Amino acid sequence: MFQRDNNNKRCYCLIFVLAMITTRLYSQTGQEIDLLKSEVETDLTGNILPFWTERTTDPEGGFYGSVTVDGRPNADSDKGSILNARIVWTFSRAFRHYGLETYRQTADRAAGYFIDHFIDPKYGGVVWSLDAEGNVRDYTKQTYATSFGIYGLAEHFRATGDRRSLDAAIGLFRTLEEHVHDGKCQGYFETFGRDWTGSQSSGVDGKPGATKTMNTHIHVMEAFTTLYQVWPDPIIRERLSELLDILQTRLYDPDTKHLILFCNDEWEPIGRVDSYGHDIETSWLLCEAAEALGDEALLARIRRQSVEMVDAALSEGMTPEGLMQYEKTDAGMSSQKSWWPQCETVIGCINAWQITGKRRYFDAAVKTWNYIKEHFIDSRNGDWFKYLDGEGRPTRDDKANMWSCPYHNSRVAFELMSRLVPET
Repeated sequence: MFQRDNNNKRCYCLIFVLAMITTRLYSQTGQEIDLLKSEVETDLTGNILPFWTERTTDPEGGFYGSVTVDGRPNADSDKGSILNARIVWTFSRAFRHYGLETYRQTADRAAGYFIDHFIDPKYGGVVWSLDAEGNVRDYTKQTYATSFGIYGLAEHFRATGDRRSLDAAIGLFRTLEEHVHDGKCQGYFETFGRDWTGSQSSGVDGKPGATKTMNTHIHVMEAFTTLYQVWPDPIIRERLSELLDILQTRLYDPDTKHLILFCNDEWEPIGRVDSYGHDIETSWLLCEAAEALGDEALLARIRRQSVEMVDAALSEGMTPEGLMQYEKTDAGMSSQKSWWPQCETVIGCINAWQITGKRRYFDAAVKTWNYIKEHFIDSRNGDWFKYLDGEGRPTRDDKANMWSCPYHNSRVAFELMSRLVPET
Protein backbone atom coordinates (compact mmCIF):
# COMPACT_ATOMS: atom_id res chain seq x y z
CA MET A 1 0.00 0.00 0.00
CA PHE A 2 2.80 2.36 0.92
CA GLN A 3 4.65 1.53 -2.33
CA ARG A 4 1.52 2.22 -4.42
CA ASP A 5 0.95 5.58 -2.69
CA ASN A 6 4.59 6.49 -3.23
CA ASN A 7 4.33 5.66 -6.95
CA ASN A 8 1.15 7.71 -7.22
CA LYS A 9 2.87 10.68 -5.58
CA ARG A 10 5.78 10.41 -8.00
CA CYS A 11 3.32 10.21 -10.90
CA TYR A 12 1.39 13.25 -9.71
CA CYS A 13 4.64 15.15 -9.19
CA LEU A 14 5.77 14.29 -12.72
CA ILE A 15 2.42 15.41 -14.16
CA PHE A 16 2.64 18.64 -12.15
CA VAL A 17 6.20 19.34 -13.34
CA LEU A 18 5.27 18.65 -16.96
CA ALA A 19 2.23 20.89 -16.64
CA MET A 20 4.39 23.67 -15.20
CA ILE A 21 6.94 23.31 -18.00
CA THR A 22 4.18 23.32 -20.63
CA THR A 23 2.60 26.39 -19.03
CA ARG A 24 5.94 28.19 -19.03
CA LEU A 25 6.55 27.26 -22.67
CA TYR A 26 3.12 28.48 -23.75
CA SER A 27 3.59 31.61 -21.66
CA GLN A 28 7.01 32.21 -23.18
CA THR A 29 5.69 31.70 -26.70
CA GLY A 30 2.78 34.02 -25.96
CA GLN A 31 5.17 36.71 -24.77
CA GLU A 32 7.31 36.27 -27.88
CA ILE A 33 4.25 36.49 -30.11
CA ASP A 34 3.16 39.70 -28.39
CA LEU A 35 6.65 41.16 -28.74
CA LEU A 36 6.92 40.29 -32.43
CA LYS A 37 3.49 41.71 -33.16
CA SER A 38 4.23 44.86 -31.19
CA GLU A 39 7.52 45.48 -32.95
CA VAL A 40 6.20 45.07 -36.49
CA GLU A 41 3.19 47.25 -35.73
CA THR A 42 5.32 49.98 -34.17
CA ASP A 43 7.55 49.97 -37.24
CA LEU A 44 4.50 50.15 -39.51
CA THR A 45 2.64 52.99 -37.82
CA GLY A 46 5.63 54.95 -36.52
CA ASN A 47 8.05 54.54 -39.40
CA ILE A 48 6.87 53.05 -42.71
CA LEU A 49 3.48 54.68 -43.22
CA PRO A 50 4.57 58.17 -42.02
CA PHE A 51 7.56 58.07 -44.39
CA TRP A 52 5.35 57.35 -47.38
CA THR A 53 2.75 59.97 -46.57
CA GLU A 54 5.23 62.70 -45.62
CA ARG A 55 8.12 62.08 -48.05
CA THR A 56 6.55 60.72 -51.24
CA THR A 57 3.31 62.69 -51.80
CA ASP A 58 3.71 64.96 -54.81
CA PRO A 59 1.72 68.20 -54.33
CA GLU A 60 1.42 68.41 -58.12
CA GLY A 61 -0.41 65.08 -58.23
CA GLY A 62 0.15 61.48 -57.24
CA PHE A 63 3.47 60.48 -55.73
CA TYR A 64 7.08 61.24 -56.54
CA GLY A 65 8.74 58.75 -58.84
CA SER A 66 11.73 58.37 -56.56
CA VAL A 67 12.97 59.44 -53.14
CA THR A 68 16.60 59.23 -52.04
CA VAL A 69 17.93 57.14 -49.19
CA ASP A 70 17.80 60.16 -46.87
CA GLY A 71 14.23 61.06 -47.82
CA ARG A 72 14.66 63.76 -50.47
CA PRO A 73 12.23 63.57 -53.42
CA ASN A 74 13.47 63.52 -57.00
CA ALA A 75 10.71 65.68 -58.44
CA ASP A 76 11.73 65.02 -62.07
CA SER A 77 11.61 61.23 -61.84
CA ASP A 78 9.26 59.15 -63.93
CA LYS A 79 6.32 57.64 -62.04
CA GLY A 80 6.06 53.86 -62.24
CA SER A 81 2.85 51.85 -62.33
CA ILE A 82 4.19 49.20 -59.93
CA LEU A 83 5.08 51.72 -57.24
CA ASN A 84 1.75 53.52 -57.53
CA ALA A 85 -0.37 50.37 -57.50
CA ARG A 86 1.46 49.19 -54.41
CA ILE A 87 0.83 52.52 -52.67
CA VAL A 88 -2.88 52.04 -53.42
CA TRP A 89 -2.75 48.60 -51.82
CA THR A 90 -0.72 49.64 -48.78
CA PHE A 91 -2.87 52.54 -47.65
CA SER A 92 -6.11 50.78 -48.51
CA ARG A 93 -4.99 47.91 -46.32
CA ALA A 94 -3.96 50.36 -43.59
CA PHE A 95 -7.39 52.00 -43.67
CA ARG A 96 -9.14 48.65 -43.59
CA HIS A 97 -7.17 47.64 -40.51
CA TYR A 98 -7.12 50.90 -38.54
CA GLY A 99 -10.02 52.93 -39.94
CA LEU A 100 -8.02 56.16 -39.69
CA GLU A 101 -9.09 58.98 -41.97
CA THR A 102 -5.49 59.92 -42.81
CA TYR A 103 -4.94 56.48 -44.31
CA ARG A 104 -8.17 56.71 -46.27
CA GLN A 105 -7.17 60.08 -47.70
CA THR A 106 -3.88 58.66 -48.98
CA ALA A 107 -5.60 55.52 -50.29
CA ASP A 108 -8.27 57.56 -52.11
CA ARG A 109 -5.65 59.88 -53.57
CA ALA A 110 -3.57 56.94 -54.79
CA ALA A 111 -6.54 55.03 -56.25
CA GLY A 112 -7.93 58.06 -58.05
CA TYR A 113 -4.55 58.98 -59.54
CA PHE A 114 -3.94 55.41 -60.64
CA ILE A 115 -7.29 55.10 -62.40
CA ASP A 116 -6.99 58.49 -64.07
CA HIS A 117 -3.36 58.21 -65.20
CA PHE A 118 -2.17 54.61 -65.36
CA ILE A 119 -5.16 52.85 -66.94
CA ASP A 120 -5.19 53.28 -70.72
CA PRO A 121 -8.62 54.73 -71.61
CA LYS A 122 -8.35 53.66 -75.26
CA TYR A 123 -7.03 50.09 -75.19
CA GLY A 124 -7.34 49.14 -71.53
CA GLY A 125 -4.68 47.70 -69.26
CA VAL A 126 -2.02 49.49 -67.23
CA VAL A 127 0.73 51.55 -68.85
CA TRP A 128 4.25 51.07 -67.56
CA SER A 129 5.23 54.63 -66.58
CA LEU A 130 4.44 58.35 -66.63
CA ASP A 131 6.70 61.36 -66.71
CA ALA A 132 6.91 63.63 -63.67
CA GLU A 133 3.91 65.68 -64.89
CA GLY A 134 1.68 62.62 -65.23
CA ASN A 135 1.85 62.14 -69.01
CA VAL A 136 2.40 58.61 -70.32
CA ARG A 137 6.09 57.89 -70.84
CA ASP A 138 5.90 54.20 -71.73
CA TYR A 139 2.73 52.55 -73.04
CA THR A 140 4.12 49.01 -72.72
CA LYS A 141 1.54 46.65 -71.20
CA GLN A 142 3.26 44.36 -68.73
CA THR A 143 0.87 41.75 -67.29
CA TYR A 144 2.73 42.11 -64.00
CA ALA A 145 1.75 45.79 -63.78
CA THR A 146 -1.88 45.18 -64.70
CA SER A 147 -2.03 42.52 -61.98
CA PHE A 148 -0.88 45.00 -59.36
CA GLY A 149 -3.50 47.44 -60.59
CA ILE A 150 -6.15 44.80 -59.90
CA TYR A 151 -4.61 44.00 -56.53
CA GLY A 152 -4.49 47.58 -55.31
CA LEU A 153 -7.90 48.64 -56.62
CA ALA A 154 -9.68 45.52 -55.34
CA GLU A 155 -8.19 46.17 -51.91
CA HIS A 156 -9.29 49.81 -52.13
CA PHE A 157 -12.87 48.71 -52.77
CA ARG A 158 -12.63 46.16 -49.97
CA ALA A 159 -11.52 48.87 -47.55
CA THR A 160 -13.68 51.79 -48.68
CA GLY A 161 -16.58 50.46 -50.74
CA ASP A 162 -15.62 52.79 -53.61
CA ARG A 163 -17.39 51.23 -56.59
CA ARG A 164 -15.20 53.09 -59.08
CA SER A 165 -12.20 51.09 -57.88
CA LEU A 166 -14.05 47.78 -58.12
CA ASP A 167 -15.27 48.58 -61.63
CA ALA A 168 -11.71 49.50 -62.65
CA ALA A 169 -10.33 46.26 -61.17
CA ILE A 170 -12.99 44.19 -62.96
CA GLY A 171 -12.22 46.05 -66.18
CA LEU A 172 -8.53 45.18 -65.87
CA PHE A 173 -9.39 41.54 -65.20
CA ARG A 174 -11.55 41.42 -68.33
CA THR A 175 -8.75 43.02 -70.33
CA LEU A 176 -6.41 40.23 -69.24
CA GLU A 177 -9.04 37.69 -70.22
CA GLU A 178 -9.44 39.22 -73.67
CA HIS A 179 -5.82 39.90 -74.59
CA VAL A 180 -3.44 38.06 -72.27
CA HIS A 181 -4.86 34.71 -71.14
CA ASP A 182 -3.61 31.71 -73.12
CA GLY A 183 -6.70 29.68 -73.93
CA LYS A 184 -4.63 26.88 -75.46
CA CYS A 185 -1.86 26.21 -72.92
CA GLN A 186 -3.26 28.21 -69.99
CA GLY A 187 -1.58 30.97 -68.04
CA TYR A 188 -0.76 34.54 -69.02
CA PHE A 189 1.72 36.01 -71.48
CA GLU A 190 4.21 38.59 -70.28
CA THR A 191 4.25 41.74 -72.33
CA PHE A 192 2.48 43.63 -75.15
CA GLY A 193 2.45 46.92 -76.99
CA ARG A 194 -0.16 49.54 -76.26
CA ASP A 195 -2.78 48.02 -78.60
CA TRP A 196 -2.04 44.43 -77.41
CA THR A 197 0.07 43.56 -80.42
CA GLY A 198 3.58 42.20 -80.04
CA SER A 199 6.17 44.16 -78.10
CA GLN A 200 9.94 44.32 -78.36
CA SER A 201 10.10 44.69 -74.59
CA SER A 202 10.97 41.68 -72.52
CA GLY A 203 9.07 40.84 -69.36
CA VAL A 204 9.73 42.58 -66.07
CA ASP A 205 12.54 40.13 -65.29
CA GLY A 206 14.21 40.72 -68.65
CA LYS A 207 14.76 37.07 -69.55
CA PRO A 208 15.08 36.64 -73.34
CA GLY A 209 12.54 34.20 -74.75
CA ALA A 210 10.58 33.89 -71.52
CA THR A 211 6.95 34.52 -72.48
CA LYS A 212 5.55 33.07 -69.24
CA THR A 213 7.19 33.59 -65.87
CA MET A 214 6.80 32.60 -62.26
CA ASN A 215 7.04 36.19 -61.06
CA THR A 216 4.09 37.36 -63.14
CA HIS A 217 1.95 34.33 -62.34
CA ILE A 218 2.32 34.52 -58.57
CA HIS A 219 1.19 38.13 -58.66
CA VAL A 220 -1.67 37.45 -61.04
CA MET A 221 -2.76 34.84 -58.49
CA GLU A 222 -2.34 37.31 -55.64
CA ALA A 223 -4.43 39.89 -57.48
CA PHE A 224 -7.16 37.42 -58.42
CA THR A 225 -7.35 36.20 -54.81
CA THR A 226 -8.15 39.70 -53.56
CA LEU A 227 -10.56 40.41 -56.42
CA TYR A 228 -12.37 37.11 -55.83
CA GLN A 229 -12.87 38.03 -52.18
CA VAL A 230 -14.86 41.11 -53.22
CA TRP A 231 -16.25 39.90 -56.56
CA PRO A 232 -16.81 36.10 -56.46
CA ASP A 233 -17.56 35.69 -60.14
CA PRO A 234 -17.40 32.11 -61.53
CA ILE A 235 -14.84 32.99 -64.22
CA ILE A 236 -12.37 34.43 -61.73
CA ARG A 237 -12.81 31.35 -59.56
CA GLU A 238 -11.99 29.24 -62.61
CA ARG A 239 -8.87 31.30 -63.35
CA LEU A 240 -7.74 31.19 -59.72
CA SER A 241 -8.04 27.40 -59.76
CA GLU A 242 -6.05 27.33 -62.99
CA LEU A 243 -3.29 29.44 -61.47
CA LEU A 244 -3.05 27.18 -58.45
CA ASP A 245 -2.70 24.20 -60.75
CA ILE A 246 0.01 25.96 -62.76
CA LEU A 247 1.95 26.69 -59.57
CA GLN A 248 1.65 23.07 -58.50
CA THR A 249 2.54 21.48 -61.84
CA ARG A 250 4.00 23.82 -64.46
CA LEU A 251 6.05 26.20 -62.32
CA TYR A 252 7.11 23.90 -59.49
CA ASP A 253 9.87 21.29 -59.41
CA PRO A 254 8.83 18.64 -56.86
CA ASP A 255 12.37 17.24 -56.78
CA THR A 256 14.17 20.45 -55.84
CA LYS A 257 11.16 22.09 -54.08
CA HIS A 258 11.84 25.30 -56.01
CA LEU A 259 9.77 27.30 -58.45
CA ILE A 260 10.67 27.40 -62.13
CA LEU A 261 11.21 31.04 -63.05
CA PHE A 262 11.11 31.20 -66.85
CA CYS A 263 9.17 29.30 -69.52
CA ASN A 264 8.17 29.61 -73.17
CA ASP A 265 4.60 29.51 -74.49
CA GLU A 266 4.34 25.74 -73.94
CA TRP A 267 5.75 25.86 -70.39
CA GLU A 268 9.15 24.49 -71.33
CA PRO A 269 11.68 25.76 -68.75
CA ILE A 270 14.35 28.25 -69.77
CA GLY A 271 17.48 28.11 -67.60
CA ARG A 272 17.69 27.36 -63.90
CA VAL A 273 17.49 29.88 -61.06
CA ASP A 274 16.55 29.20 -57.44
CA SER A 275 14.86 32.33 -56.10
CA TYR A 276 14.55 31.91 -52.35
CA GLY A 277 12.58 35.10 -51.81
CA HIS A 278 10.00 34.20 -54.43
CA ASP A 279 9.78 30.61 -53.20
CA ILE A 280 8.96 31.58 -49.64
CA GLU A 281 6.64 34.39 -50.77
CA THR A 282 4.73 31.98 -52.98
CA SER A 283 4.50 29.44 -50.15
CA TRP A 284 2.00 31.58 -48.27
CA LEU A 285 0.33 33.22 -51.27
CA LEU A 286 -0.64 29.73 -52.45
CA CYS A 287 -2.32 29.06 -49.11
CA GLU A 288 -4.16 32.38 -49.24
CA ALA A 289 -5.54 31.58 -52.71
CA ALA A 290 -6.56 28.03 -51.77
CA GLU A 291 -8.28 29.28 -48.62
CA ALA A 292 -10.26 31.77 -50.71
CA LEU A 293 -11.57 28.93 -52.88
CA GLY A 294 -12.64 26.89 -49.84
CA ASP A 295 -11.62 23.50 -51.27
CA GLU A 296 -10.29 21.48 -48.32
CA ALA A 297 -8.62 18.76 -50.40
CA LEU A 298 -6.86 21.39 -52.50
CA LEU A 299 -5.85 23.31 -49.40
CA ALA A 300 -4.29 20.20 -47.85
CA ARG A 301 -2.14 19.65 -50.97
CA ILE A 302 -1.17 23.29 -51.11
CA ARG A 303 -0.15 23.32 -47.46
CA ARG A 304 2.14 20.33 -47.99
CA GLN A 305 3.79 22.07 -50.93
CA SER A 306 4.02 25.30 -48.94
CA VAL A 307 5.95 23.69 -46.10
CA GLU A 308 8.24 21.88 -48.56
CA MET A 309 9.10 25.21 -50.19
CA VAL A 310 9.80 26.87 -46.85
CA ASP A 311 12.04 23.99 -45.79
CA ALA A 312 14.05 24.24 -49.02
CA ALA A 313 14.43 28.01 -48.75
CA LEU A 314 15.51 27.86 -45.11
CA SER A 315 17.99 25.04 -45.61
CA GLU A 316 19.57 26.47 -48.77
CA GLY A 317 19.03 30.21 -48.63
CA MET A 318 19.15 31.42 -45.04
CA THR A 319 22.41 32.48 -43.43
CA PRO A 320 23.18 31.69 -39.77
CA GLU A 321 22.49 35.37 -38.98
CA GLY A 322 18.94 35.16 -40.34
CA LEU A 323 19.34 36.81 -43.77
CA MET A 324 17.39 35.18 -46.59
CA GLN A 325 19.64 35.32 -49.61
CA TYR A 326 18.24 36.46 -52.92
CA GLU A 327 18.86 33.69 -55.43
CA LYS A 328 21.27 31.09 -56.78
CA THR A 329 22.16 30.71 -60.46
CA ASP A 330 24.65 28.57 -62.37
CA ALA A 331 27.23 31.20 -61.42
CA GLY A 332 26.60 30.64 -57.73
CA MET A 333 24.86 32.48 -54.90
CA SER A 334 23.89 36.09 -55.56
CA SER A 335 25.70 38.65 -53.42
CA GLN A 336 22.59 40.87 -53.31
CA LYS A 337 21.18 41.48 -49.84
CA SER A 338 17.69 42.82 -50.44
CA TRP A 339 14.93 43.95 -48.12
CA TRP A 340 11.98 42.19 -49.70
CA PRO A 341 13.01 38.51 -49.30
CA GLN A 342 13.34 39.18 -45.56
CA CYS A 343 9.74 40.37 -45.42
CA GLU A 344 8.47 37.29 -47.22
CA THR A 345 10.59 35.01 -45.03
CA VAL A 346 8.94 36.29 -41.87
CA ILE A 347 5.44 35.74 -43.28
CA GLY A 348 6.27 32.42 -44.90
CA CYS A 349 7.78 31.05 -41.69
CA ILE A 350 4.83 32.17 -39.58
CA ASN A 351 2.52 30.49 -42.09
CA ALA A 352 4.53 27.25 -41.89
CA TRP A 353 4.43 27.44 -38.08
CA GLN A 354 0.66 27.82 -38.17
CA ILE A 355 0.32 24.85 -40.53
CA THR A 356 2.63 22.48 -38.64
CA GLY A 357 2.82 23.79 -35.10
CA LYS A 358 6.61 23.34 -35.23
CA ARG A 359 8.44 25.88 -33.14
CA ARG A 360 11.47 26.06 -35.47
CA TYR A 361 9.48 28.01 -38.05
CA PHE A 362 8.46 30.62 -35.50
CA ASP A 363 12.07 30.89 -34.37
CA ALA A 364 13.21 31.36 -37.97
CA ALA A 365 10.69 34.19 -38.41
CA VAL A 366 11.97 35.90 -35.26
CA LYS A 367 15.59 35.47 -36.34
CA THR A 368 14.92 37.15 -39.68
CA TRP A 369 12.90 39.91 -38.02
CA ASN A 370 15.82 40.57 -35.67
CA TYR A 371 18.13 40.78 -38.69
CA ILE A 372 15.72 43.27 -40.28
CA LYS A 373 15.72 45.42 -37.15
CA GLU A 374 19.49 45.49 -37.00
CA HIS A 375 20.27 46.03 -40.68
CA PHE A 376 17.31 47.28 -42.74
CA ILE A 377 15.12 49.58 -40.64
CA ASP A 378 16.26 53.21 -40.91
CA SER A 379 15.39 54.78 -37.58
CA ARG A 380 16.96 58.10 -38.61
CA ASN A 381 15.42 58.96 -41.99
CA GLY A 382 12.47 56.59 -42.02
CA ASP A 383 11.32 53.48 -43.90
CA TRP A 384 13.87 50.75 -44.66
CA PHE A 385 17.18 50.57 -46.46
CA LYS A 386 16.59 48.54 -49.59
CA TYR A 387 19.98 46.85 -50.01
CA LEU A 388 23.10 46.03 -48.03
CA ASP A 389 26.65 45.76 -49.33
CA GLY A 390 28.94 42.77 -48.86
CA GLU A 391 29.76 43.89 -45.33
CA GLY A 392 26.10 44.20 -44.36
CA ARG A 393 26.08 48.00 -44.50
CA PRO A 394 23.23 49.97 -46.13
CA THR A 395 23.78 51.13 -49.70
CA ARG A 396 22.76 54.51 -51.08
CA ASP A 397 19.90 53.10 -53.18
CA ASP A 398 16.64 55.06 -53.29
CA LYS A 399 14.00 54.41 -50.67
CA ALA A 400 11.32 54.84 -53.34
CA ASN A 401 11.50 54.21 -57.08
CA MET A 402 9.91 52.02 -59.76
CA TRP A 403 10.48 48.92 -57.60
CA SER A 404 11.12 50.17 -54.08
CA CYS A 405 7.77 50.55 -52.38
CA PRO A 406 5.88 50.13 -49.08
CA TYR A 407 4.20 46.87 -50.13
CA HIS A 408 6.55 44.19 -48.81
CA ASN A 409 7.52 45.74 -45.50
CA SER A 410 4.04 46.98 -44.61
CA ARG A 411 2.57 43.59 -45.47
CA VAL A 412 4.72 41.91 -42.82
CA ALA A 413 2.91 43.91 -40.18
CA PHE A 414 -0.56 43.46 -41.67
CA GLU A 415 -0.09 39.70 -42.03
CA LEU A 416 1.33 39.21 -38.56
CA MET A 417 -1.32 41.36 -36.90
CA SER A 418 -3.97 39.33 -38.69
CA ARG A 419 -2.37 35.95 -38.06
CA LEU A 420 -1.14 36.38 -34.50
CA VAL A 421 -4.12 38.34 -33.20
CA PRO A 422 -7.03 37.70 -35.60
CA GLU A 423 -8.97 40.75 -36.69
CA THR A 424 -12.55 41.08 -35.42
